[in-house]
Amino acid sequence: MNFASFDLNLLRILDAVLATGSTTEAANRVGLSQPAVSAALSRLRHALDDPILVRQGRRMVPTDYATALHGPLRRVLDETEAMLTGPAAFDPKTAKATFKISGADFFAELLMPDLADICLREAPGVVLQLVELVPDSYVSSLERYQADMALIPAEPMPDYISEQFLFHSSFVPIARKGHPRLKRLSPGDTIPIDLFCDLGHVLFSPEGKLAAMGDSALAKVGRSRRVVMTLPVFHGVLSTVARSDLIALLPHQLAKAQAAKMGFDIYEAPMPVAPSKLVNIWHSRADNNPAHRWLRDQIARLMAPFDDGPG
Repeated sequence: MNFASFDLNLLRILDAVLATGSTTEAANRVGLSQPAVSAALSRLRHALDDPILVRQGRRMVPTDYATALHGPLRRVLDETEAMLTGPAAFDPKTAKATFKISGADFFAELLMPDLADICLREAPGVVLQLVELVPDSYVSSLERYQADMALIPAEPMPDYISEQFLFHSSFVPIARKGHPRLKRLSPGDTIPIDLFCDLGHVLFSPEGKLAAMGDSALAKVGRSRRVVMTLPVFHGVLSTVARSDLIALLPHQLAKAQAAKMGFDIYEAPMPVAPSKLVNIWHSRADNNPAHRWLRDQIARLMAPFDDGPG
């Protein structure tokens, strides 16, 4: 490729195409028409001597070469934007800003009400939007929903993603009050492992998976449980447990907050379950954005009291 004659404007389009896998969605993202993006993609294919996107069934997927380009390209664009924009002053009382936060409905219950109160008092011009996570790809939540940050369980991340620790969460079994098979136990007691494995479980899983952390913990002691239902939101799990004889293994903070209101009891699991580490992630381009940093700090401060794991 002759870099001297390469149109650098194509890099933004390449980034959008790789992020969305669609010329139509890429066009919406960069503010061009779909034919213009298709023409740009044709020029990129010629300049890079690579198809960039290839058809796989009904969808388009990036080639291995294009996939390898995306991370470095994202970093270059982020650094360029930061260089040209630079930090600006942020006054919460006068700022007008909208933030999109991606996270499970756990945070709708335990974060957003208090965060709303802070914004109403300290930053009345700030608008908050909580949107769902992309199943199986937390980083994609930032891309697909153009979210400013995502609140997720910690996992390895690309080097263009920044993260901030929020809290550790342990897990506890919950069951409806008066559950006929738990009447010999008191809230806070450990459910015997044979009974725990025999009872029907409802599992929180946006992806519809039939196994999670509890199953890994059971496997370590040579046991397995009976998952009979999965639900994509925590509120659905809580409601189902409160109105049936199914039980669930849930973050203890959510269980404690909802137990009295929804009518279920909290017990102890019969096997060790490692606490989950929750973090806030965002594109590193926002590291020095004062408004973004202000919101990150509010979230971290509100979530810190929930920590119940290792330091």
